[in-house]
Amino acid sequence: MIELAHWLALPQHGLVTVFVVALVSATLLPLGSEPAVFALVQLNPGLFWPAIAVATLGNTAGGAISWWMGLGAHRAVDHLRGRRTETRALAWLKRFGPRACLLSWLPVVGDPLCAVAGWLRLPFWPCVLYMAVGKFARYLVMTVALVWLWPLLGL
Repeated sequence: MIELAHWLALPQHGLVTVFVVALVSATLLPLGSEPAVFALVQLNPGLFWPAIAVATLGNTAGGAISWWMGLGAHRAVDHLRGRRTETRALAWLKRFGPRACLLSWLPVVGDPLCAVAGWLRLPFWPCVLYMAVGKFARYLVMTVALVWLWPLLGL
C-alpha cells in the first residue's frame, strides 16, 4: 500500500489522480477529494499550487457535468410531460441565479446544487465561474489548514 501511495504521489501520476478524484467527487457520487490533495501535497510540498489548481479544475468540470445532467433531466421530464416543469421548491433558487453555484463547495448540498442549476437552465458559463471560485476557495482553505495547522495541533 505504501508503494502505491508513493507511486500516486509522483508528479506525473499524482496530479492526474487528484484531477480524476476531484472530478468524480463533484458529481452525485459520494467521494471526497481533499484526502487525495492533502496526501499529494504532504508527499510533494512543491506541488501545493499545482494540486490546488488541478483539484479546482477537476471539481469544477465535475460540477459542469452535473449542470448538464440537470439540464438533460429537465428536458427529459418536459418532453415526457409535454409541458415545462418547475416546482415551487426550486423557485427560490432561481431567484439567486448563477451566484447560487458559489455554494457548490458545500458538503452534501453542493453537488446537487450544480444539477439543480442545470435543471433551472441557469446560464452555464456564469454558473461554472461561480463554481470555480467556490471550489478554489475550498481547496485552498482545506489544504492550508491540513498542511500548516494539522502539524501544529499535533494530530
